[in-house]
Amino acid sequence: MILELDMIQTVALAVVVLLIGQAIRNRVEILRTFCIPAPVVGGMIFAILALFLRQSGIMEFQFDTTLQSVLMTAFFTTVGFTASLRLLKQGGLKVIIFLFAAILLVVLQNAMAVGFAKVFDLNPLLGLATGSVPMTGGHGTSGAFGPLFEEHGAVGAATVALASATFGLIGGSMLGGPLAKRLIEKHNLVEKKAAAVADTDMPEVEEQKLLDADRFLSGAFQIALAMGLGTIISMYIEKTGMTFPSYIGAMLAAALIRNISDMTNTYEVPSTEIAIMGDIGLSMFLSMALMGLKLWELADLAIPMIVMLIGQTVLMAVFAYFVTFNMMGRDYDAAVLAGGHCGFGMGATPNAIANMQAITGNYGPSPLAFFVLPLIGSLFIDFFNAGIITTFMNIFG
Repeated sequence: MILELDMIQTVALAVVVLLIGQAIRNRVEILRTFCIPAPVVGGMIFAILALFLRQSGIMEFQFDTTLQSVLMTAFFTTVGFTASLRLLKQGGLKVIIFLFAAILLVVLQNAMAVGFAKVFDLNPLLGLATGSVPMTGGHGTSGAFGPLFEEHGAVGAATVALASATFGLIGGSMLGGPLAKRLIEKHNLVEKKAAAVADTDMPEVEEQKLLDADRFLSGAFQIALAMGLGTIISMYIEKTGMTFPSYIGAMLAAALIRNISDMTNTYEVPSTEIAIMGDIGLSMFLSMALMGLKLWELADLAIPMIVMLIGQTVLMAVFAYFVTFNMMGRDYDAAVLAGGHCGFGMGATPNAIANMQAITGNYGPSPLAFFVLPLIGSLFIDFFNAGIITTFMNIFG
C-alpha cells in the first residue's frame, strides 16, 4: 500500500514530526547534551517507522516535497544575510586566521571523502556526502546537497549525508573536550591562562534589539526580495555550464543586500528577526528531509560509510590538535578554540559552544574563543562551505 500525501499534508506531518522531536528532546538529557536538533530526533524516529512499515509490506509513504525546496532556499537566504564584510573586518586578525583554518578543513574533508570513494569504487558524490557537507555543514547543508547529489547519479546520497551529520554531532561533541584537555595539560596552559583571559576590547558582533513586528515584516520582505533576485542570478550562473545548488543565487543576493546596507546605512537589515525566520525554515526543511530518509539504502554502504566517518573523525582530531591550535597561537585561547572547532567542524556551532563551555568551566574563561568561533561558525563558514562543495561537485561529479 502506498500512502500519498499532498503538499499541505506533507507540511502538516512535518510539523507533527517536529513537535514529537521537541517533546522527546526536552525529556532525554543525552539528546540535549549532544545538541541533537528536534527535527533530527523526530525525523529519525519517523524514518525508522517508515523503514519497518516498508520492509513489512504494510505501507510506503510518498511525499509532495514542493515546499521543502522553498524552505531550503529561504533558510540559505538567511545564511547569505550573515555574510557581512564589515563584521569580518571588525573581528580582527584572529577571526581571519580562524576562518582560513575552517576553510582549509573543509577542503581536506572533501578531499578525503573523494579519496575514500575512489578506494571503495563508489560515486565520488557519494563520498562527498560524508565530507564537509555533513561535517562542517551539518544537517542543513546535508538536506540541501544530498538530493542534488542523487540527481547526478549518487543513489542514497541524501540518506548518507543526513546520517553522517547525525554521527558528526555526536562525534564532535565527544572529541572536543578531551582534545582541549590534552593540549592544556601538555603545554601547561593553565598556568598561563591569566594573561590569556585579561580584559580586551572585543568588538561587539551586533547590537541586540527587542523583537518588533515591523522588523519581522521588513525581514520577511528582504528574504522574499533576495529569493526573487536569486532566481535571476541563478539563471545567469547556470549559463556557465557548471552545477550549482538552487539556493546559491538567493544566498548571493542576500549577501549583496546585507553589504550594501553596511556600506550605505540607507536601510537596516533586521538580523535577529531574519535569523529567527531562518531557524523556522531550517526546522521545517529538516523535518521534511528526514521524514523522507530511505534507510534501506544504507545496507550496501554500511562498511564504506563507517570507514569514511572514522576517517573524518581522525582528520578532525589531527587538524584541531596540530593545525587549529598552532594557527591560533598555541595558547589557552587556542586550545579552547581547538576543542570548539571539533564541535562545529563535525557538527554545528551549538556543539562547539557546548564544548567550549565545558572546557572553560574546568580551566577558566576565554572571551576571545567565545567571540571568534561563533562569528565564523554561525556567520561565515556556511557561505564558503557551499562554494567549496559546489567546486568539488563540478570537478568530480
